[in-house]
Formats: sequence, structure tokens, C-alpha cells
Amino acid sequence: MPVDVLVGYDGSPEAGAAVDAGAVLFPQAHAWISYLWSPPFTSERLRRRLRAVARDANELVEMIDQEGEREATRLVATGVTLARAAGWDAEPLLKRTWGAEGLRFAQLTEQVQADVVLVGSRGLGGTQAVLGSVSDLVVRYATRPVLVVPHPLLAAEFAALGDGPVVVGWDGSANAQTAFAAAERLFPERDVLLVTVDEQDATPAPVDRSKAAGRQILTLNVEAGRGFHARATSDALIACANERNAAALIVGSRGRSVARDILLGSVAMGTLHHAHRPLMVVPSPDHWTARPGDE
Repeated sequence: MPVDVLVGYDGSPEAGAAVDAGAVLFPQAHAWISYLWSPPFTSERLRRRLRAVARDANELVEMIDQEGEREATRLVATGVTLARAAGWDAEPLLKRTWGAEGLRFAQLTEQVQADVVLVGSRGLGGTQAVLGSVSDLVVRYATRPVLVVPHPLLAAEFAALGDGPVVVGWDGSANAQTAFAAAERLFPERDVLLVTVDEQDATPAPVDRSKAAGRQILTLNVEAGRGFHARATSDALIACANERNAAALIVGSRGRSVARDILLGSVAMGTLHHAHRPLMVVPSPDHWTARPGDE
């Protein structure tokens, strides 16, 4: 089944790299190359030129808007050209917004009902992870699976995009089942490896294998007492993806995190902030917005 991809594109090297990676993961996909631009979208140098010719403030504002929209249109057209060169059936999707690009972009996913949302990442560690970035906010609020492509990918990591397996974090929960279902639908030709994480010397948590569709479940053990369990789990999943040379890592999300969860980190957020391979976060069933025809 063809995949519909909504791409967040801003002309940056990270966005271009995300398109390149997405085209390998989802060949022959249909893509909306989207850019959300916020007025005034012009450089200080251009505004000085416009002030020199504008008759009054109203005309200056109008001219700045016109020039901003023109530049935004040119930028998104560049993204469309890049996506088509990579083999996608791509079209532009330009929207004007006033701040909160990440949240607005998450809303856009509901409007177009894409199968997957694709964004690039400059890295989300430290203060930026706490305060939130565009890709971070998209992951938190989008109602469709979000694939975040870190930048830069090493040569071996990019090569794995073509035929590497897909690693799915698994604990038998409804969130894990939704992530597994997304993996099977979006990567039907790939090997899908379900991975669960237990602490050594601890009673293993019961894992429901009845929902694994006969798939083998790989159990990883981590040292007990390594700080927050979520961080230990995300580190183990990342290590597994690296060892298996995975094309992507997929985890389920419990949805909109409260402030404490943002600071302490969940498995999804911890993996997002530290993985060096494409990471897909699938929203929980409670926040999933199905496309017509989806089961």
C-alpha cells in the first residue's frame, strides 16, 4: 500500500537529510513538503531596502508580507524538487502561522491524514530537550506516527536504511501493540524485531506474547539500579538497534507528557533524545487518529 508522508521542511541541512532518508525508507511514497512560515519572514537587510521605498507603515507591512511569502514559496519549492529527485511524488504545502511551529505542524498532520510524519532533528539533548524543539513538540502532539531523522547519519547508518531490520520496543501493552501494528503497515517488507527490556536480578515483568503475531521476542537485561528505568530501557533499545544495524527504531508513546515526565524522561523521549538512527514514535491508542480504511 502506498505511504503518504508529511514532511516538515525548512531548507536546513537537517531537513534535506530527512528527505533523503525518508525516500530510502518509504520508496515511491506520496509526500507533502510542508513549511510553516511566520511573518515577518524577511532579513534585516531586505527590510531596510523596503523601508527606503515604502510610502508609509501600512505599505511597508504589506511589502514585507509579500516578500516573505515569496521567499517561503521558493524555499518549499526547493524541498519539492529535492523530494522528487529522490523518487517521491511530492507536492508543496505552505501554511502561514504565528509561532508554535511544532504544535501547528502537529495540527497539520490531522488535516492531511498522513500515514507518517517526517522531521529532521539537530539533536535534542540538554536544555533544548527540556524546553522543547519543533521536532520534540511534533512528537508530543501529533496523532500520527512521527519519524525523526537525526543529523548527521554515519555512512553505515544511512546504508542500513535500505534493507536493515526494524526494532520495536515491546512490553505487550496497548502502546506497544500500536507501535508493532505501525511497523508492520509502514515496513511490510522488513524484518521486524520485537525487543523487551528487563532488569537483571529482578523478577521479569510478564510479557504478553499473544499479541506478537508469532514474532520472536528478544529479551535484553540491564543492570538493576542504573538510575531511571526509562533511561536504562531506552539505552538498551538504542544499543540493540545499533548491534542489529537497524534501519529504524520504533517505540510507543503514552501521549501528552506532563511537566514531570518531560523532566524525568519516558522511554519514548529518552530514545528520541539519544538515538543516532531514525526513531519513530507512535502515539498511544487513546490519541491515535486513524485514516479512513485503517484498522
